[in-house]
Amino acid sequence: MRRVAYPVALVLLLVSASAVRAASPDVERGRYIVERVGMCADCHSPRDQTGAPIAEMAFGGAPIGFAPMHPMPVWAEYAPRLMGLPAGYDAVSLARFLQTGVRPDGSEARPPMPPYRLDADDAASVAAYLESLAR
Repeated sequence: MRRVAYPVALVLLLVSASAVRAASPDVERGRYIVERVGMCADCHSPRDQTGAPIAEMAFGGAPIGFAPMHPMPVWAEYAPRLMGLPAGYDAVSLARFLQTGVRPDGSEARPPMPPYRLDADDAASVAAYLESLAR
């Protein structure tokens, strides 16, 4: 068993390392912003019955799991899929949205989406990372 496990583990390590090396600096910066700063998965990923995120469905879109204490007619009830870019967006329009809060159709983001005002480089990095998640 050990003779098989060691080579398999080594191959997996090498494949993982080459995948990390293959990612561009923009994609890695976008990953950091999405996963560590924006915490996008908190709303845009489904959860199981215990409230834990479902890893294999990360950024697949999900119902918003909370509501405002006071009525808000513009409250979004569903966070859209982000992997591979949200529907109706290309990398340029998503970057523009992350800089201005304005969607491609001219409407504004609805709460609870924060009104991000990323700079051009950060917005492009986020779009590059999400586009790299296409499945």
